[in-house]
Amino acid sequence: MEQNEEMVGRIRALNDRLRCTGAGGTIVVTPGIIGLGADAMARIVRAVAAFKDFTEDNDPHGEHDCASLTIEGVNVLWKIDYYDLNREYHSPDAADPSVTARVLTIMCAEEY
Repeated sequence: MEQNEEMVGRIRALNDRLRCTGAGGTIVVTPGIIGLGADAMARIVRAVAAFKDFTEDNDPHGEHDCASLTIEGVNVLWKIDYYDLNREYHSPDAADPSVTARVLTIMCAEEY
């Protein structure tokens, strides 16, 4: 499905809502992040929520769905995936939250 600017804008808003507030999806933190300890994990989650440095290089489609950053010397990667409501297949329409289960994964870059 080709995405027009309106659709991309809806996807971006839904992604930002999940990333910044935790609403509208599920947040998964990998064992590598958990292994850094609760305080470091909390700082990393806050840094991902506050991330605003989107560029053509890290956000070529304008959806705010993936980026990397370094937090206290830890290379972190986060990404948002779009699944159907059963989380078995890709969502039929990432711009429609009624058919999309969003999952934000926060991981150490080395875990990717």
